[in-house]
Amino acid sequence: MPEFEDDLVEEIEEFEALDDEIDVGIKVSGITDEFDIAVAAWHEDGRWTLGLLPDPTDIAQMISSLKSQQTNGGAIALISIDEEFFILIRVLGTHISLFLSDVTCALDYPVAEELLEIADLPIPEEEDDEAAPIGHMEILADLGMSSMELFALCDDSELFPDEQLEAIANRLGFGDQFAELLDL
Repeated sequence: MPEFEDDLVEEIEEFEALDDEIDVGIKVSGITDEFDIAVAAWHEDGRWTLGLLPDPTDIAQMISSLKSQQTNGGAIALISIDEEFFILIRVLGTHISLFLSDVTCALDYPVAEELLEIADLPIPEEEDDEAAPIGHMEILADLGMSSMELFALCDDSELFPDEQLEAIANRLGFGDQFAELLDL
């Protein structure tokens, strides 16, 4: 019996070691909360490839994951937080573009505040209560989605952030894959 217990302990330790390993983060489950999602998308060999990112609330980790996955067109992260706002991150070579759908979310969500700090953008004051997108408005322009389309999407109060991201995915040409990955 003691040998069996030793084997079991060894297997558990191996499992925990695998849990502690930091992979590129692309194939790991990206849903940390019922409402949080983080999807990476990159274009290679003429088609889009998608994967889930591990932690929608860790901007630095997502940027690292995108850097390791980027191809000629770079890599994009589409993140939805708590049915309140969405974030876009794009890594293209050494250039990192950041976009936040609602600047006022930085007052209540550390991940939004972190994004503004990384992008060296101003954090809103308490009395500023006008929701507005902030960041690199042309983040997807070379892929076919203009800043005007992105702004209009952010301004649509009828859509939840995951629906806004699905609209972006559709516009960029990987909507079906996006919906299938997230079981939408």
